[in-house]
This record gives sequence, C-alpha cells and structure tokens, in this order.
Amino acid sequence: MIIIDIIVSVCSAALISIFIQNSIYERALGTNILLYASRERGKVIGFSLMVTYICTVSSVFVWLLDGLLADLSWAGIIRPFFYILIISAVYIVSLVLMWRFLPKAFAAVKPYVHLSVFNCSVLGGMFLNTVYSADLAAYIGFGFGTGVGFFLAGWLLYIAYGRLTSDLVPAAFRGMPVMFVYVGVLSLALYAFVGYSTTL
Repeated sequence: MIIIDIIVSVCSAALISIFIQNSIYERALGTNILLYASRERGKVIGFSLMVTYICTVSSVFVWLLDGLLADLSWAGIIRPFFYILIISAVYIVSLVLMWRFLPKAFAAVKPYVHLSVFNCSVLGGMFLNTVYSADLAAYIGFGFGTGVGFFLAGWLLYIAYGRLTSDLVPAAFRGMPVMFVYVGVLSLALYAFVGYSTTL
C-alpha cells in the first residue's frame, strides 16, 4: 500500500508539472534555450534529458533543504542561493563522473550540457517544486515532470520549426516573432485544460 501511495504521488506531481505547471507554457521559464534547442531533433532530446536528470536529482536535495529551512521566516531570502549551489554541485559531480567513467557520453553531452543545466527552466522548476510538492516522492515526480514538460514543449516547437521559418511566413514575422506567437498559442491551448478562475 505504501508503494502504491508513492507511485501515485510521483505520477500526480509529474502530471502537474507537465501539464498544469509546465515551466515553458505556464511560466515562460527557459524559453530562450528551448528556441535554440528546437532547431534540431538531437538537441531537443539532449537538452531535455539533461534538464530531466538535473531537475530529478536536484529535487532530492531541494527536499532536504526545504525541510531544514521550513521554520525560518527569512528562508525565502537564502533559498535561491542554495538552489544554485545544489544545481551546480549535481552538475559538477555528474560531469566528473561521466568524464571519468563514461567518456563517450561525456563527449556527447559536452556541447550543450552547460546551457541545458544553467537556465531558468531548471532553477524555476526548483522553486515551483517547493511551492507545489509536499513529500519526497512529490518532489522527485515534479522534478521529473519538469524535464518531460520541457521535452514536450521542445518537441512541439521542433515539429513546427520548418513551417515557422519557411518562405510562406511573411518576412516581418518569420523567425523569432512567429515562434513566440506559436508558443503563446500553445500556452493558451494547454491553459484551456486547466481552466481559469479569478476571485474578486
């Protein structure tokens, strides 16, 4: 029964992170990196794998940190600094281990690992994780879902990239302007799943 509860917690947090709190479509975190990665299929997959890995592993340490900072009234001031330290430590240790034991994998990820780790999507995912997750399983699920949500956004942009940059698009909108319009339309479409409500 405990294992089922853990699986449900991980899956629920991952689904929230992918569809409801998608870092790209809901918060526009890491959009510039996504636009760069969406030009090639290999970059979309590589960037997404790195974002997923860093967010998932870092979520464990963020959960520990949030437990330590729970009773401090000024925790919000120092939290960003510690999040950056956690992401940096996971990044450095992972790269050193890959360089030492998996040199081919290290050579494959070396061109884009820095951009995929140090961007707003990863750091923002840590903040959102703190807000929306309660237990360790939810933290891990939310971190994993952040990476999957990044992949979903990147893949949808990669599929449309050829058409968005074609000569059929007016010159004034071709390239970055039409990309932002496309991401905005997808954001609205995804937002329709969640619904919108205001309190007066």
